[in-house]
Amino acid sequence: MARPKAKPFDLPDEVRTTEHGRISILELDDIVVGRLVFEPGWRWSDDVKPIAGTELCEYHHIGVTVAGRLRVRMRDGTELELGPDAAYEIPPGHDAWVAGDETYVSFDFAGMRGFAIAPDAPGERTLATILFTDVVDSTSTAERLGDTRWRQVLADQADRVRYQLAAFRGREIKDTGDGFLAIFDGTARAVRCAAAIRDSVEELGIQIRAGLHTGEVEVVPNDVRGVAVHVAARILALAGAGEILVSGTTYELVAGSGLSFVDRGTHELKGLTGARSVYALEPKTATPSSPASTT
Repeated sequence: MARPKAKPFDLPDEVRTTEHGRISILELDDIVVGRLVFEPGWRWSDDVKPIAGTELCEYHHIGVTVAGRLRVRMRDGTELELGPDAAYEIPPGHDAWVAGDETYVSFDFAGMRGFAIAPDAPGERTLATILFTDVVDSTSTAERLGDTRWRQVLADQADRVRYQLAAFRGREIKDTGDGFLAIFDGTARAVRCAAAIRDSVEELGIQIRAGLHTGEVEVVPNDVRGVAVHVAARILALAGAGEILVSGTTYELVAGSGLSFVDRGTHELKGLTGARSVYALEPKTATPSSPASTT
């Protein structure tokens, strides 16, 4: 049975500091809440950009402003000023800075797992489970819906994908247009996240497919490289509507997790030598009660 939880921000699970800023983090199972305190002079592009290594902040923020004012500028030049006693949503791709002489304070409920944390150093190799997703029949769906409605569907899909990535402790690498590339440090969590994404976007009137593989990758700014990435991409290409396919390596690593698979045989993957085993996740076998607690 789920139980109510409460934690004080006076005893945070983690504190991250930047020039002119302090972020206090509380973790409530799969939910991460941050209290942001930015002093006058704080600006994302000055204080966080050197840590993040991206041109703009690529996190999706949802929260409530308590005090002070924050100015936000989007990639297309659109600006918004956040004031006290107001809820906000800020899409990825923005700069922000404290406006005025008052300290800015807010509580943020999205994007806090990785905000103001340095990514892996360029060139560093790490073991990860790689997840690729994309929308099935995206071209025909876009033609059927029209440009305006299709853009909204993609935006809604992106919101749902990012919510699930945060819940399952995945790291978004990039938005591929009608899909995503992400990595995980837990193999079962990656598979369960793929299933959660598939289920969550169905009510948008679209279907996704997913491909996963586990191996060493080279982490570089805004991307990952290596043969393992190509394997995951080729496995995605084999998947049909609503299917989640995994490599033999990933299949072996999730043994004992409670996930069930169907053997899809061996396949020669384009551009890669040797036949590789592929398995399909059985439907409705990947919904944990506490996503962030699974391995």
